[in-house]
Amino acid sequence: MKKILVLTAALATFQATTFAQVDSLMSMLDDPNAAKHETVDYTFKATRIINGMSVENLGAGNLDFRVCHRFGQVNQGFENFFGIDNATTKLSLDYGITKNIMVGIGHAVMNKENDGFVKIKILSQKQEGMPITLSYAGVASVMTTDAPTLPSGDTWKFSNRLTFTNQLLIARKFNSNLSLQLMPTLVHYNLVDSSSSSNNVVALGMGGRYKFTKRVAITAEYYLRLTNTDLPQIGSGAKTHNSLSIGFDIETGGHVFQVMITNANSLTERNFIGQTTDKWTDGLHLGFNISRVFAIVKPKELKKDADTKW
Repeated sequence: MKKILVLTAALATFQATTFAQVDSLMSMLDDPNAAKHETVDYTFKATRIINGMSVENLGAGNLDFRVCHRFGQVNQGFENFFGIDNATTKLSLDYGITKNIMVGIGHAVMNKENDGFVKIKILSQKQEGMPITLSYAGVASVMTTDAPTLPSGDTWKFSNRLTFTNQLLIARKFNSNLSLQLMPTLVHYNLVDSSSSSNNVVALGMGGRYKFTKRVAITAEYYLRLTNTDLPQIGSGAKTHNSLSIGFDIETGGHVFQVMITNANSLTERNFIGQTTDKWTDGLHLGFNISRVFAIVKPKELKKDADTKW
């Protein structure tokens, strides 16, 4: 008798699920425009292409713990183990407030720099209609190194440590394999070394991803400075260059592992957009990003399922 009751309950559950799926499919057939309004997802695998941000956001209630590592110059030879002995690190925590808003904080070893950002998705690409995804990203960073002695004899102020970056992220997923993104960018340095230099750098970032398999993709990213291209590195006066990075994304379950080669060994927008001092011809760096996402707040749907009593 018990077996019969269990079998009957299982069949009833199966029928209810099947009918629900059929009703959903029928409603889509009744509305021929339903599929056209579906959002295009997974333009990129991670919230950053390589160094710079992508249009991807964390889901609401998700926390991303990220470890970024850039080694020294590969051409430093065996004495410095091809740059591994001269590494810099950044640790960060990003959080999805809603599906369209995420925030984050981080600490980079280079310049003892702390930063925070907000990223807001304004438009989402649709199957038909909206051709792009558009996001805004705003970053503020502060260096916590010891105050230097200014040549003019002026007092070093806290505001001198601050830099602000504003970006528009414009991306399109052309098919299941290819995604491209443009990043018009303004970086404002509260203090620069030379009175002949502007405090603002306008740059155009370009990035993309091409998937080879479901879990492996090649990525590329380039930031072309349009103004203030001769801005020297703040603090040392060294000549700076545009940053170019090429990498691979490897998804392993809850992790996204990114490995890259780049001429930028810094890990904040202030640095890699306007203050990259190495050239691709003689200053390449190996690096990697590791991202691990945790569900801190469960979606309402999952909560409802978890609270359901059978």
